[in-house]
Amino acid sequence: MLQQYVHQFSQKLAHRRLLEARAESESPEAHLSTLDLVALGVGRTLGAGVYILVGAVAKVRAGPATVICFLVAGLSCVLSGLCYAEFGARVPGSSSAYLYSYITMGQLCAFITGWNLILSLVIGTACIARGWSSALDSLTGNYISQGLQETLSLHVPYFLPTYADFVALALVLLLTGVLVLGARESTLVYKVFTVINLLVLSFVILSGFVKGDLRNWELTEQDYKLHTSGSTDTYSLERLDPLGSGGFMPFGVEGILHGAATCFYAFLGFDSIAVRGGEALNPQHSIPFSIMISLFICFLAYFGVSAALTLMVLYYQIQPKSPLLQAFLHVGWGPARYFVAVGTLCALTSSLLGTMFTMPRLICEMAKDGLLFRGLAWTYGHTGTPVTAIMASGNIAGVMALLFEFTDLVDLVSVGTLLAYSLVVFSVLVLRYQPDQILSKKEKTEDKIEMKSEIEGSPLNSEPEAGTANILKTLWFPTSTIPTRKSGQIVYGCASLLVLLLTILSLVLTQWPSQLFSGDPGLTTVAVLLLLLITGVTVIIWRQPQDPTYLYFKVPALPVLPLVSIFVNVSLMMQMTSGTWALFGIWAAIGSVIYFGYGIRRSLEENNEQQPPGSTSQT
Repeated sequence: MLQQYVHQFSQKLAHRRLLEARAESESPEAHLSTLDLVALGVGRTLGAGVYILVGAVAKVRAGPATVICFLVAGLSCVLSGLCYAEFGARVPGSSSAYLYSYITMGQLCAFITGWNLILSLVIGTACIARGWSSALDSLTGNYISQGLQETLSLHVPYFLPTYADFVALALVLLLTGVLVLGARESTLVYKVFTVINLLVLSFVILSGFVKGDLRNWELTEQDYKLHTSGSTDTYSLERLDPLGSGGFMPFGVEGILHGAATCFYAFLGFDSIAVRGGEALNPQHSIPFSIMISLFICFLAYFGVSAALTLMVLYYQIQPKSPLLQAFLHVGWGPARYFVAVGTLCALTSSLLGTMFTMPRLICEMAKDGLLFRGLAWTYGHTGTPVTAIMASGNIAGVMALLFEFTDLVDLVSVGTLLAYSLVVFSVLVLRYQPDQILSKKEKTEDKIEMKSEIEGSPLNSEPEAGTANILKTLWFPTSTIPTRKSGQIVYGCASLLVLLLTILSLVLTQWPSQLFSGDPGLTTVAVLLLLLITGVTVIIWRQPQDPTYLYFKVPALPVLPLVSIFVNVSLMMQMTSGTWALFGIWAAIGSVIYFGYGIRRSLEENNEQQPPGSTSQT
């Protein structure tokens, strides 16, 4: 009885959603060129990261080495971006990583992916709104913040802001109202804002090289003490601990890695290109090229702006809430800050619109599948606007923008997104070695019959010893040139083992780097054994046959590239503070309660209502 219950429960967790074939009239019209997709990606990516985050990372995490932080974060996004391009090719009808995971990996993986993406989108909206408010406040000479502090000062713990930011709240609620009225995305708006944004950033970069001083990258701790002996900058004097040791890397390699984990937030948005694959004119070329070009443009912008900022202003004198505007005041170019402010507000508005368009549609999709509360799936009339999801997500994001500082939210966004991206990468790796997983309703029933006959006729039931020998032989010398159920199971098990081994290796490298590289025998032995195991299991995966199905884009260098992506993502997650992980744990606990208390039951009811008579669930 218990065994049957466990079997049924595992089937529920592994239940996959069918990819319904769209009618030709319902398919999105192919109208997006490579330029359109690049504008979309850059417009959604270049926002708060380049105008706000760069200052916070430079001041408290990495100093001038912020340029390296963006390089590491950018490389991580490139690896994830390639996997996103393949998922867009494999499931062209999907509109998000959530739906892709549901179709290919099953319900539990889909819920984890979707729940973490909701976290990233909601808090990302709050971050951008807070940054928009800070930019406007700096443009008015801090008049807004001073007025709010005098009238609405909060007596709250140190990790909350000293005043409630009603400007950020009003901005989120305003855009929420616009979305409720049925506003639609416009590639023209993204193009205009992107052009303005790139012009302003080019001006900032050129100004940095004109007004910058290379000696700002060669400071010592004595220089810091000399400059701050009479300073009234309470942020510098109270919140920085340690202060750094000067030079190009004042916080060392640890600071760079921690800064890279935070900088990952700055590259969020490129995934919007992959999910628009069905609207691309030439998806086999435009999707991967657009992702790579967008990430390259964004990296150049982040690299140039962070270099210009740290050359113009000593890293410990940077104002983290509005670094670029204050930098021009610092070098005596006060009027230029108005030009920079225009780019700041355009970039943040573009990024905010992209995030707020995506967020309610993901929530509505999960609610329609029964994984979230049914009321969130309600849409208005013929427009199809997900009113309830828009209002719920907008109100939550508005409250978070009201009560939390920008820098306190960024790391939480990065954790959720890194985990979601890692699940996508894992899915791409596993599915390349599986038999065709995306079945029609007719194929689904046939697959069930075939699987049953395979299980009944399996030699594993009658000859354990021969079965073990066959499995060991199959690991190195697969008997088929195309994926089979057995080879797919081997890859799934090996990939899961590799994730565990890579996580342990990341933990060792993160927690005890100095002891490891100084030659500690115990840690060195552990690291070598882990590397040998990782290499051996990787070779086993490499020996298995891949799915020959044609896709307009496939990730190169399998299985190495996805595994490197997972390792980098996990390593960046290891850099997060215990406070960030505690908040993420609370979010995960809430999601677990919703899924196991409501979603897993309700989703089956929804599935049974949608199934035609006589059909069975796909597992």
